[in-house]
Amino acid sequence: MNSFIESVNFFEGNNPEKLAETYGTPLYVYNEKILRNRMDAVAKVITKYPYTANYSVKANTNIHILKLALEEGNNCDAMSVGEIQMLLKAGFPVERIFFVPNNVSAEEMQFAIEHGIMTSCDSLAQLELYGSLNKGGKVAVRINPGVGAGHHEKVVTGGKKTKFGISEEFIPQIFEIAKKYDLTIAGINQHIGSLFMDPQPYLDAVSNLLRIALQFKDLEFIDFGGGYGIPYHKLDDEAVFPMEDFKKRLEPILDDFVAKYGKAPLFKSEPGRFCVAEGSVILGRVHAVKHNNGKTFAGTDIGMNVLVRPSMYDSWHDIEVIRDGKVVARDNLMEQTVTGNICESGDILAKDRQLPEIKRGNLACVLDTGAYGWSMCSTYNSRPRPAEVLICKDGSVKVIRRRETIEDLMKLF
Repeated sequence: MNSFIESVNFFEGNNPEKLAETYGTPLYVYNEKILRNRMDAVAKVITKYPYTANYSVKANTNIHILKLALEEGNNCDAMSVGEIQMLLKAGFPVERIFFVPNNVSAEEMQFAIEHGIMTSCDSLAQLELYGSLNKGGKVAVRINPGVGAGHHEKVVTGGKKTKFGISEEFIPQIFEIAKKYDLTIAGINQHIGSLFMDPQPYLDAVSNLLRIALQFKDLEFIDFGGGYGIPYHKLDDEAVFPMEDFKKRLEPILDDFVAKYGKAPLFKSEPGRFCVAEGSVILGRVHAVKHNNGKTFAGTDIGMNVLVRPSMYDSWHDIEVIRDGKVVARDNLMEQTVTGNICESGDILAKDRQLPEIKRGNLACVLDTGAYGWSMCSTYNSRPRPAEVLICKDGSVKVIRRRETIEDLMKLF
């Protein structure tokens, strides 16, 4: 693929150089059509049985994007009281929020209980705490399925080496605690990891969780977790997640379980990245190009404070070069390393990457930044966090988060 942003008309007729001049750089730019398309796709993963797609809010918590998820029929998972409050502000009714925390305080649990929000307990200790706070209540438990998958060990959330979930061997203790506090186990959930492109590990984990589910009576819901990947190497024509094939392979597994269980509970999944990743790019200005020991470095204002994934996970993000408002063709490529403006040797966006020649004043357009982009931003080096703009369906541009200022940072002192 020569250009993703041209192939999907990402800027909807808006000149990226004009956007950069108007709103400053670095700048997160979202495309409403792409966001809605992906959210609609996950809402239709299961059609034969009761089903909801629970968008994982941690991927992107911008309230305007949460409103799109609400309009597209997605429910949401929250991992903190802050995320719950974001969802409430976006208009989500409490019955469409699932609280899936990890090692939280009694105060956080009490907040969810008082608001009538279904909560999942990640350990026996958290289940005991929940029972002491809400005797006679309904609760879910997170099971560790013994299967993990993901692009990096730091995002694998199932399996024998992860901190998440209750191992199957402790299910008898779940029932003991539930009896002690007269709790109803309304649902079970899992999450095996993030960003898998091969559906098989996920299908294996679904089968395994459904086998475990047979040990629970009258479950209201079973949550399979999420993690559907997106092609981060799209400029090299990486294939998309095989959603249609995945759906065909999933349905017989559900059929078999429903026959054994005697009913179809509500099935859930937790797509986060898939909903939002491809719906955003970052525009950053190239401020310096230099040559050190035979290597070419292009220095931008997209530091690791703006996008931490490459530094934290060694993640790949495709980069397109924009000059005079137009994408530079990928014809004559040369090896270049694209860096940020943070005083850290690990502040690298793309190492030894084959790219069109980058010149000072050009724009670097970093693809697939809608998931775990702004939500993981920091103010490291005392650099205020960037603005976010949304290109609406009609091509108009709306600021959905203003750029932070030094004054904003000073207010906390």
